[in-house]
Amino acid sequence: MGWIAENMKSIHVRQILSQAICLGMVVSMALIIWKGLICITGSESPVVVVLSGSMEPGFKRGDILFLYMNKDPIRTGQIVVFNDVHYGQDIPIVHRVIEVHERRDSKEVDILTKGDANLGDDRMLYASNRQWLQQKHIMGRAVGLLPYAGWFTIIMKEKPVIKYILVGALGLLVITSKE
Repeated sequence: MGWIAENMKSIHVRQILSQAICLGMVVSMALIIWKGLICITGSESPVVVVLSGSMEPGFKRGDILFLYMNKDPIRTGQIVVFNDVHYGQDIPIVHRVIEVHERRDSKEVDILTKGDANLGDDRMLYASNRQWLQQKHIMGRAVGLLPYAGWFTIIMKEKPVIKYILVGALGLLVITSKE
């Protein structure tokens, strides 16, 4: 009986190790895909979720946008995502470029944005009483849309208790599946 019990423990340990390795591979693949998208798109965040209704009717809350960034100059009318930390918040903002001023001497551009559903421009959103954005603040240009697919992210952010319930339920599922 001792030999059988030892083999059963060995098999159980192997199953746990196998599951841990599979989980590690899934997480690693997700990171590799994310880093690959960053390299391909040239954007530090190739995918963003629209968090507010400021761009309606074009983009609705919960839409996922795919971003691309290259060296081409930003033009009026393009939809850009910028991240200019304001009031300690690090939230990407999706808005339309309404004005671009190019400096002839340095070829740098000053960019002014506005949400389509907003009455005024975004100067009040820019950090440090800045009046314009520069190219370095732009994370990318919107090139694709997946409607409503980001609602899961919004729910997890706005209702953290649901996130904890889901994590607990997954934990329970893992524990009970081993028995």
